Amino acid sequence: MNLSKIWSDNIEEFGTYPVLIFEGEEYTNTYINELSSQLAHTLMELGIERGDRVVVTMPNCPEVVIAFNGIVKTGAVVVPVMPLLQAQEIHYILQDCRPKIVLTTDMLFSKVMEAVHHLPAPPKIFTLDKNDSSRSLWKRMENASKSAPDVHIHEDDHAALLYTAGTTGQPKGVILTHKNLYSNAKAASKTAQILQLRKERVGLGVLPFSHAFGFTMMNVALLLGDKNVLLPYFEPIKVLEAIEKYKVTHSAMVPAMFHALYHHPDADKYDTSSFFVCISGSASLPKQLANDFQRKFGCIVLEGYGLSEAAPIVTATDPSKPIKPGSVGLPLPGIEVAVVDENGNRLPANEVGELIVSGPNVFKGYYGREEESHKILRDGWLYTGDMARIDEDGYVFIVDRKKDLIIRGGFNIYPRDLEELLMTHPDVIEAGVVGVPSSRMGEEVAAYVVLRRGAQATEEELIRFCQEKVAKYKSPRFIKIVGYLPKNLIGKIDKKKLREWAKEFDPAAQK
Repeated sequence: MNLSKIWSDNIEEFGTYPVLIFEGEEYTNTYINELSSQLAHTLMELGIERGDRVVVTMPNCPEVVIAFNGIVKTGAVVVPVMPLLQAQEIHYILQDCRPKIVLTTDMLFSKVMEAVHHLPAPPKIFTLDKNDSSRSLWKRMENASKSAPDVHIHEDDHAALLYTAGTTGQPKGVILTHKNLYSNAKAASKTAQILQLRKERVGLGVLPFSHAFGFTMMNVALLLGDKNVLLPYFEPIKVLEAIEKYKVTHSAMVPAMFHALYHHPDADKYDTSSFFVCISGSASLPKQLANDFQRKFGCIVLEGYGLSEAAPIVTATDPSKPIKPGSVGLPLPGIEVAVVDENGNRLPANEVGELIVSGPNVFKGYYGREEESHKILRDGWLYTGDMARIDEDGYVFIVDRKKDLIIRGGFNIYPRDLEELLMTHPDVIEAGVVGVPSSRMGEEVAAYVVLRRGAQATEEELIRFCQEKVAKYKSPRFIKIVGYLPKNLIGKIDKKKLREWAKEFDPAAQK
């Protein structure tokens, strides 16, 4: 299970074919593989050795794919960094992982230069832009060998260092081995058999490859032999145009993308009849939105669950088996899951507890954070911090993040349940729920909602709506209508910022 061989394995199985389409130009798998070998030799000439970290910060494009593959061929470690991060955020990651080289683009060069400022051992910065600039490696690569370098790579060697979003503190580097990433992509490709129903399969690569979900879906596409249309960033119109022009059959997205496409006023103007399957991950997909999206676009929505520390996919919906609404599916082949109480004891079917995961995909620990690694890795199990239940058939239902649990007067309240409830109201399109400190009840429930354009619902009406559907103690004490919900770069609702917002509710008002 060597990630550096995934492109040569693809070529051996499927022959030469156009694997990527970017800005109207096609790139074959053999061309990408040869360029990545040339980059590998060039990086080694620049002093890159086994185990060194090489940061890559670029939007989705053929060059980012070449960079990832070229780095792993040297035995070095890929450190993907979201290109939308600010300079100070990139600075923190560079300071933490101490890379020898940063690969970027001309467009981002000045931001990276700002990010390396004041580092004790600043890395060298290069671009992969096709020009004669002294900072571009393109000319150097042209004279390098197109054959992979002779580097022995073991499946337990580190392949990638993926940084968490840092919504609960500073980002942490997740150490993933070749085996972690290859085995996870292989297992995920087995559950994607429904895609094999289409002879011509064209994927849409709109998830950032610098994110764990996008990184693995890129590898899944290679194992399936798919052609992929790449978009540098998510823009609803660009997505709709690509589906129509290239007859896109499938894509993997996060819920924020589903939301943007479904609510776009011009969505009906495009021919999306080729769109067959859309995979959702990274955050919970509201049931109402999943149903609406399937009806509007005539496709199947398959939800899964994962986290960076699991490389990242843990469960997926298998359409060849019964689909249970609200479930994130079954564990991928080779992965075991369980639910435990606060003492680590296994819980029976349908009881809520913390989800734990075991398998070849589980990460080796956080980079430079041994104590935090021991907290989350215990006896061969990854403690996810997610509250879940597993039914009698093995289907997993995510209830909420453990840290997001609200305890009001001794009763457990799961924000996700209330978010789902609020989104069944015809005027609500988004909802975020957090706990607010209360001297009397311990915590109270605060909800922020975004209404549909032209909707007239009031905050009082929404509180009454919740009280009519669930017990009063579970209903929000406070609701505020807002124009948007804060989100991180991958589209998850940023609960950390939402809690900051919720400080507006004076605890004295809760008496």
